[in-house]
Parts: sequence; structure tokens; C-alpha cells
Amino acid sequence: MKKIVVLIAFVLLVLSCSHKKEYVKIIEETPSEPPSTKRVGIALGGGGARGFAEIGVLRVLKQEKIPISYVAGTSVGSLIGALYCDEGRVIDLEYFAMTIENEDIFDYNYFQLFSGGIIKGEKLERFLTTNLKHKILENFKIPLIVVATNLRTGQRAGFESGNVAVAVHASCAIPGIFQPVKIGEDLYVDGGVSDQVPVDFLKEKGLDVIIAVAIPPEIPSEPPQKTSDILRHSLSIMFSRISDCSLNDADVVIRPKCGDVRFNDFSKRKELILAGEEAAHEALPKIKELLEN
Repeated sequence: MKKIVVLIAFVLLVLSCSHKKEYVKIIEETPSEPPSTKRVGIALGGGGARGFAEIGVLRVLKQEKIPISYVAGTSVGSLIGALYCDEGRVIDLEYFAMTIENEDIFDYNYFQLFSGGIIKGEKLERFLTTNLKHKILENFKIPLIVVATNLRTGQRAGFESGNVAVAVHASCAIPGIFQPVKIGEDLYVDGGVSDQVPVDFLKEKGLDVIIAVAIPPEIPSEPPQKTSDILRHSLSIMFSRISDCSLNDADVVIRPKCGDVRFNDFSKRKELILAGEEAAHEALPKIKELLEN
């Protein structure tokens, strides 16, 4: 077991050093112009269940009539992004936030550990296929870039077309926990391995304002003891550090205070949504200033 953990950590370290990007059939169509004269993009980072905070951020932006022209999401950020961009309605997000449970998207099978991960991901794909109106990315009301990591090349991949469920599954495939996802001839894993908060993909779209939502790593009340917890927490820290450079290119960075909520703790969803709202309200003056000037 120790050798497996060391091998996984080494592979992730190598992948995290890659900053090249790989695009998968980039769509050139220009999205419809929002009511504002400026176009706003939002990058949603990874963070497991702590990503519920991103719903609070989107709720405040909607209430304040901040138009969102483009979304890019990594890991849980891609899941939140898909549920929002499908029809561009925050109310859909709020509904799923209150009804979704851990077992709705995680199909644990510990006998699959040596198949690449204990979660196959079929439940996640089924959840999206069942609940999304649009099944392919290019039909979304708001354009979404789903970010994953090519396990062979270590490059970042930005999916803007094709099957939504498969792309989001790949973006959420945490190494060692989820089995890698095959798309075409390559295998893909969690986008956070190479791009925790995908600001760069939005930067290339010529947007006027880019907002990044960075979910901080979990701060456990006690040091993790189990091998699985040590590995998971180490990955969380590493992903967070990788994101520091890309955040410099965002015009506004929102960091919800998620405390010690675990990555798979769905019971704290209300507290996390409120944390996202609070952080978004703090950022509003700067966002409005950028939109007005």
C-alpha cells in the first residue's frame, strides 16, 4: 500500500508541473451579448462538497444583475457550472443543492481500488444525463469550458463541445479515488491536477472582467491519520498551491471561508452556500467598479 501511495504522489507531482494547455474542439461561435456592455467570465475551482459555496456566489451575482457571459469549471466547479449553464438559472442550482446526496453521484466499490480508483463515476454521469436539459456542451445557454487533465501528456484540456456528462466526469475524477475517464484515445483525470481554478481559459476569450472562485483547502481539526485521508488532504493542498499563479490573472478573486468542512460532507451545504454569499458580497464593490469604469 505504501508503494501505491508513493507512486500516485509521484505521478501527481509530475503532472502538476505541466502548464501547457490542450484544447478539444474549441467552439468559435460568439455567445449572445448580455444586457451589459461588458462581458464577464467566472472561473469555478475544485473543492469537493465545499464547492456548494460556489452556488452562494452565483446567487449573489444573479441578485445583483451581474451578467455572466462565460463559465470555466474544474472538478466540482465543472459540475456546478454544468447545472448552471444548462439554462442559465441559479434556481436550478439551488434545487439540486438541497436535494442531492452523496450516494446520488458517488458509486463506491472498494474492490475496484486496483482498477484506478474506488469510484467508477457511472452514477455521476447518470445524474447529469437525467437532470440536464441539454446533453451536449455546445447547446448550453451559457458557454461552459470543462477542464480536465490528460493523464498521458499532463496537459490541461478544455472541453467546450461533446457529451456533458463524460466531460464533467473526467473533470471530477480525483486520482486514486475516481477511475480515469477515457475520451478518444486518452485517459483524463481531475482538472485540479493541472489547473485548480481555470482562469487562463477565460482570459483567452477576450472577456472584460474575470471573476475567480477559489475554494481554500480543508483545515482539519486534527491531523489526518488514515492513509486515504492523508493522500486526499495532501492532494487538496497541492491543488490549492497550483492555483496561486493562475489567480494572478483574475480581476477579482472570491475565497469563501469553508472552515473544516470535509470534501464529502453534504450535511453542511447551507453553511457553505451562506459562506459563498458572504464572500461574494465582500467582492461586489470591486466587481461593480470594474463594470462601471
